[in-house]
Amino acid sequence: MVSVEQLKRLVPAVVPSTRMIFKAFYPVTVQRILLVDDDPTWRYAAAKALIGAGYEVVSASDYMAALDLVGATPPIDILVTDIVMPKGMNGFALARMARLRQRDLKVIYMTGYDVPTHEAVGKVIRKPIDPTHLIDEVRAALAA
Repeated sequence: MVSVEQLKRLVPAVVPSTRMIFKAFYPVTVQRILLVDDDPTWRYAAAKALIGAGYEVVSASDYMAALDLVGATPPIDILVTDIVMPKGMNGFALARMARLRQRDLKVIYMTGYDVPTHEAVGKVIRKPIDPTHLIDEVRAALAA
């Protein structure tokens, strides 16, 4: 006779999960976000919220690491970047360079500072940002 514990170990190996069955019949495209911010605490919190909302998130702490990810496979659907960053390049310049590599890249800028935003090619949102507000802004930008 098979014990309950043995069944618990065997069932996942034999019966695919509902999620696996769903993906097999209805392929789902996960949208990919490149999140760039030099503040690791904020970057972690934002990534966690966006992943919880169903997005795939890759993150970078500066423009050099971010540019390495743009043009990669699979492509980035949207760049969410801080405007004021260290190492000599701001979020506006990062977005310009990223869009040279991937023309259709959508952009959302974030800032906690009072900076001119005339260079923006996307929405500018002020920090601190409520995670729900960030998710809503990303959804709206991707839908546009």
